[in-house]
Amino acid sequence: MKLWLVRATTSLLLWTCIVQFTTLRDDWGHRLLKGWPSCRSLEEEKKAAALDSKVDPAPPMQVLPPKRFYKNNGYLLVSCNGGLNQMRAAICDMVAIARYMNVTLIVPELDKTSFWADPSEFQDIFDVDHFIRSLRDEVRILKDLPPKIKKRLASKKTRTMPPISWSDISYYHNQILPLIQKHKVLHLNRTDARLANNGQPLELQKLRCRVNFSALRFTSQLEELGRRVIRLLRQSGPFLVLHLRYEMDMLAFSGCTHGCSDEEAEELTRMRYAYPWWKEKIINSDLKRKDGLCPLTPEETALTLRALDIDPSMQIYIAAGEIYGGERRMEALAKAYPNLVRKETLLDSADLKFFQNHSSQMAALDYLVSLESDIFVPTYDGNMAKVVEGHRRYLGFKKTILFDRRLLVDLIDQYDNGMLSWDEFSSAVKEAHADRVGQPATRLVIPDRPKEEDYFYANPYECLQPSEELVSAARR
Repeated sequence: MKLWLVRATTSLLLWTCIVQFTTLRDDWGHRLLKGWPSCRSLEEEKKAAALDSKVDPAPPMQVLPPKRFYKNNGYLLVSCNGGLNQMRAAICDMVAIARYMNVTLIVPELDKTSFWADPSEFQDIFDVDHFIRSLRDEVRILKDLPPKIKKRLASKKTRTMPPISWSDISYYHNQILPLIQKHKVLHLNRTDARLANNGQPLELQKLRCRVNFSALRFTSQLEELGRRVIRLLRQSGPFLVLHLRYEMDMLAFSGCTHGCSDEEAEELTRMRYAYPWWKEKIINSDLKRKDGLCPLTPEETALTLRALDIDPSMQIYIAAGEIYGGERRMEALAKAYPNLVRKETLLDSADLKFFQNHSSQMAALDYLVSLESDIFVPTYDGNMAKVVEGHRRYLGFKKTILFDRRLLVDLIDQYDNGMLSWDEFSSAVKEAHADRVGQPATRLVIPDRPKEEDYFYANPYECLQPSEELVSAARR
């Protein structure tokens, strides 16, 4: 009996040791046996080490800011309008407005009825969970109205209105907040340029920046594809991003037809009349061009880049949709700069198939590449040009060449008419743009004329901290 008990106890102890060793093997086995000679060949060891090095480390745990607790004055619904960057700026404004009214913001609805007819939802473009979590210390954001509130609204129509453009924050306190408190839910259905550029509290301006530069992060799929495009470009050296805003919608909206055939001009006019929310219908294209209110044509762009001594061998990434007039209009630019590329030429069609027919998602890719370029050159000061300009300033005043289009078209016409030699033309273009490279500067303020003053998102100087070297360089 004693012998049997000894054997049973020994077996139990051995089994316990085996179980414990198996549990700890994965964690400690490699450390304990690291000094032992391996049974694998040197080549096998190298392969194993290579595989180990490819394993991504665990992402660091995100530290969330503490929630801000406040008495909720109601719920704000927002419907954005326009293209990606017009909506991006509007979202930043609406977050700041919601925070200063102490209301709960519902994740904004994106425009699906504009010219681009993009069906994308907020979460298809932006990381919605990051958006909500990263701002929780400022404002409460929900993906949808609470069920009780939705049920209450089912029997009555939600109050809907557009806020007044370029309004001071006091307008929202004095006129919009009482409506929210009365109706509990308010829907703002037009949100572009609804908050003034200047004269706002510093903390509000900084919150607009925080939303733009931190909270509005693109989805992981878009971010990864953007990184892939940037890697492919970097393999061939430095690159310039050209935001060539010579697309059909822009030409129809602006009425700019310089270089177009009579048939193309008629097509653009018909399109302008087809969209009732484009207010201006009768447009003198020549006068508008001379006033610098038209996007540069591809031909004018090629001349200007050459005059600025941009290296003909440099890669130029075209950040734009389909260029109006196609290859015929791109011929001069392609001849001057043969290394023209687009996302469609750098990536396989399979990489882009999920983003096709989603203009805002395609624009997000261009946005990411534009931020990382060595030089960014917009040919028109539209929403993308302005927002990217401001973001590049935030990233360290990265070089952004801002064309003086009014001067350029005059110089180009003089050169084309033989009134200026090439050297005279090039010298004049360089001189005019020596101080238009996105350096530190204050915004131009024009009281009572906000459309004509500098846009907040193009130069959010309240949020920028230029180094002494950058300031000195700007002064020189």
